[in-house]
Amino acid sequence: MPGWMGRVVRVDLSSGAIQEEPFEERTWRRFLGGRGFGAKVLWDELRPGIDPFSPDNRLIFAVGPLTGTTAATSGRASVSTKSPLTGTITDANTGGKFGVIFKKAGLDALIIQGKAAKPVYILVSDEGIEIKDASDLWGRLTDETTELLLQREGARSSVACIGPAGENLVRFAAIINEKHRAFARGGVGAVMGSKNLKAVVARGLRTVEIADKERMKFVTYEANKWLRAHPITSKGLPEFGTSVLVNIMNEAGVFPAYNFRQNQFEHAEEVSGEAITERILVRKDGCWGCIIQCARRTRIPGDEGEGPEYESNWALGPNCGIHDLEVITRANYLCNRLGIDTMSAGGTISCAMEMTELGYYDAGIRFGEGDKLLEYLRKIAYRDGVGDELAEGSLRFATRHGHPELSMTVKGQELAAYDPRGAQGQGLAYATTNRGGCHLRGGYLIGRELLGVPRMIDRFSAVGKGSHTAILQNLGAALDSLVVCRFASFALNEIVWGRLLTAVTGVQYDPEDVLEAGDRIFNLERMFNVREGFRRKDDTLPPRLLQEPAPMGPAKGRVVELDRMLDEFYEFRGWDQDGVPTPETLRRLGLEECLNG
Repeated sequence: MPGWMGRVVRVDLSSGAIQEEPFEERTWRRFLGGRGFGAKVLWDELRPGIDPFSPDNRLIFAVGPLTGTTAATSGRASVSTKSPLTGTITDANTGGKFGVIFKKAGLDALIIQGKAAKPVYILVSDEGIEIKDASDLWGRLTDETTELLLQREGARSSVACIGPAGENLVRFAAIINEKHRAFARGGVGAVMGSKNLKAVVARGLRTVEIADKERMKFVTYEANKWLRAHPITSKGLPEFGTSVLVNIMNEAGVFPAYNFRQNQFEHAEEVSGEAITERILVRKDGCWGCIIQCARRTRIPGDEGEGPEYESNWALGPNCGIHDLEVITRANYLCNRLGIDTMSAGGTISCAMEMTELGYYDAGIRFGEGDKLLEYLRKIAYRDGVGDELAEGSLRFATRHGHPELSMTVKGQELAAYDPRGAQGQGLAYATTNRGGCHLRGGYLIGRELLGVPRMIDRFSAVGKGSHTAILQNLGAALDSLVVCRFASFALNEIVWGRLLTAVTGVQYDPEDVLEAGDRIFNLERMFNVREGFRRKDDTLPPRLLQEPAPMGPAKGRVVELDRMLDEFYEFRGWDQDGVPTPETLRRLGLEECLNG
């Protein structure tokens, strides 16, 4: 059918069974694909309280109706599972070209369950699906694994694999796509490792059917015109990459440093997008079919790769008190090779640094010790010494040593590169994300509070942030299910996305339909977490952000006014005061399956 390939396959690694599933058109129309389809499978198939490392946990690779079309930024793919880091539902998505080739292999989704008796990889191609021996790949870095699999399966294939971190069940292990792109957050790589699954390789040449080609051509032209006209997608991101945000956020007083002890970094210019361009840039790059070209191909003495992106740059740099761009870049490359989420890795190491500085526990590393950063990343990936504790994430580490308040996390996942004391809505967004601390799944209020997209709102005011946050969360859930890049939404709104979706599928999607799909997906995820025991008590922030005033800059003296915003947020969403969607809300969204838990 137009937009979707009409094919879902389930692989049971325990039995070796490969089975095609019925394609339920109504489900795909309501949940779109990607993150939405993953949430539906996890709700339907996981029993409450299941161990994320159980063979019964699911790992769902999925793409969306726009994947592989001419729609802007539609080269992405999504993975969903129950997170070993947070115990919540989680999803992660990646750029590059893996999503396109996966869809060209003829699939909308691959549901993986069970555990193989020995290391394997799955080949998804337009000729069929196979489970293959990966014994010789186990223990290898992600770039080595990718090279070997490309030699084995053909250079036109695309490889998503884990490194040593995933094999060793590091709770924030990533899946690395094409050596440099990551399904990063929530420990999706660890779930893959728990199944003895080293890689998924995609290879295919099928085309995606478009319902209305002329309409698609026009709307694509329209969308690209907006992208080329918007200052962020036409100037800022292409010129300086995602790290263009470093100086902007630092000047605004929302750039965390030293494990959020500071909200500005004295060496920000040395790690800025401008510095990357001047000192280490080889060339601009981009995902399949993307005209923004925000990726950076970089080179440092003895090594070359991609990045660091803004969040990785911050997490491995300023948040650890490190301002040596070469060290940060080398650490970023190493995280990709080991298969580690840079944000949780940096957040966990910075927590250990503060524990050491305060004399609570000597983790052997202090702020600014860039020479030890690479050593500690390896320790984490191989669970060597103190790395074994750090591999559990900052909350488990800090709790074990008596100071959970030093973990800058929400629901156990490390926060991103925005100090919410200078952006109230971002604080609410962090607190209410379904996958734990995250700027994107929470709604990315920074876009409105600091960048003024689509319009500027008062970042220091708590009033009205509940509705702003919920609307952006809904739009984000829809985009993650289409599956497209958030950056495109600086220039494109739900009107354009609805037109693209209508042209591709032939199904009429008005802007309200796009937002309602996102609302449905966000609420289903919430119900998954409610079933796991999450409530209002978990929609909170680290005490530092609620009680310690920001020490400097324009945000000096401010804390996050969370309770006030939470009440408004719950009311707008149609949740009770404990954060549970009401029966009326579930019926409105057609989520009757959630009424009985």
